[in-house]
Amino acid sequence: MNDICERIQAMHRRIQTAAERFGRPAADIELLAVSKTHPAQVVATALDCGQRAYGENYVSELTDKARALAGRGVTWHFIGPVQGNKTRPIAETAQWVHSVDRERIARRLSDQRPESLPPLQVCIQVNVSGEATKSGIDMEALPALAETVAALPRLRLRGLMAIPAPSDDFDTQRRAFARLRQAREDLIRRGHTLDTLSMGMSDDLEAAIAEGATLVRVGTAIFGGRSG
Repeated sequence: MNDICERIQAMHRRIQTAAERFGRPAADIELLAVSKTHPAQVVATALDCGQRAYGENYVSELTDKARALAGRGVTWHFIGPVQGNKTRPIAETAQWVHSVDRERIARRLSDQRPESLPPLQVCIQVNVSGEATKSGIDMEALPALAETVAALPRLRLRGLMAIPAPSDDFDTQRRAFARLRQAREDLIRRGHTLDTLSMGMSDDLEAAIAEGATLVRVGTAIFGGRSG
């Protein structure tokens, strides 16, 4: 067994342990392997280990790897900031976008999603820590953006995503993730059907799982340090 397979299995064990600790089915939590900066052949190795979902932060890497691995059954998630001039290749290539935080971006993704493809699965990124330098919509503006996204014909609103301010304190981590969970619950009360919380990375995934994460995003713990 190669190192990547061992790391993927170790991460699944970690998810399983956290799920058991907090009374959740591990099957409700998907591992998203963040493959940014790592070449297609490294992703191919992880594919051979059974990992199918991959997150990319950069449009050029997303499109290059999607071409290189066409036909391999990869589910591509775009998880980086979405620039207005880069929406078309994302809409044409990815199955998921986690980082929608503006109406203009949502409308462009919907307009540019090919009719031949299923609707693009979308999470709205929320700035749960109130950091001025962090992407994501403010909590107060979230309901209006959710209404807009849900109404767009080529998008399907699935849930919310957040990248809280880093903290080594478990309780602080949980409080940040709880804010996102509560935001999803509020939108569900408003009539939205949302099944996804994209939150938690290598350093805080236990706290995220405790608060209901359904997608955890892990890069270095699977692939090692950045390539190049």
